[in-house]
Amino acid sequence: MSFTAFALAVGWVAVVLSSLTAYQQYRRMTRRGVDGVSFVTWTLLLYISVFWVAYGIDARSWQMILGCAAPIPFQVMIWLRLAPRERLGVCVGSLVFLSAFCFLPAIGWGWAGAVIGVGIAGWLSRGRQLLTLVRSRTAVGVSTSSWVTAGVVSILWVIYYVGAQLWAVLIVTAVSAMVSLSIATLSAHRHHRTHPTLVVAELPVNLAFDD
Repeated sequence: MSFTAFALAVGWVAVVLSSLTAYQQYRRMTRRGVDGVSFVTWTLLLYISVFWVAYGIDARSWQMILGCAAPIPFQVMIWLRLAPRERLGVCVGSLVFLSAFCFLPAIGWGWAGAVIGVGIAGWLSRGRQLLTLVRSRTAVGVSTSSWVTAGVVSILWVIYYVGAQLWAVLIVTAVSAMVSLSIATLSAHRHHRTHPTLVVAELPVNLAFDD
């Protein structure tokens, strides 16, 4: 099997894991409620997913299209639970924020610029969680397994992008993987210091992204 064929197969695995993770995110929220869940983060995630679907269509990548489209229904259901009608200003502000990172670079560099811009917006969103963990002595509300899963899925996408020769999105996803795994490592350390026996119990079940 050539590396290109292997990478394409890995892309389909990433599609399945992305879909399962999105479902677990929704199921966890229906069980535990929305306390502590960031409306801004989920609004940006929803917008970014729509962008990646559009990019996948342009790149003619069924893996990207399905991998990014499958989580959208669950993201929408989570988003609706966060009372968006009461936060229209946040919705508009998040769209303006993402548009600035997306459309302005696209004017000069096309899709590659848009991809890098959206990637930076995603890094800033994840970076907020990382900064909170660095400043705090605890990781209350942060699911270590969620960020491990995010990192692993990102690594699978990186392998696929190598085979598909999509270099801009490869760079963005590789950095996202490093940030996600950094959050997971720091979260595990914080949980271990606070509740040494809870970290092992948490890993198999919590798959939702928490802020």
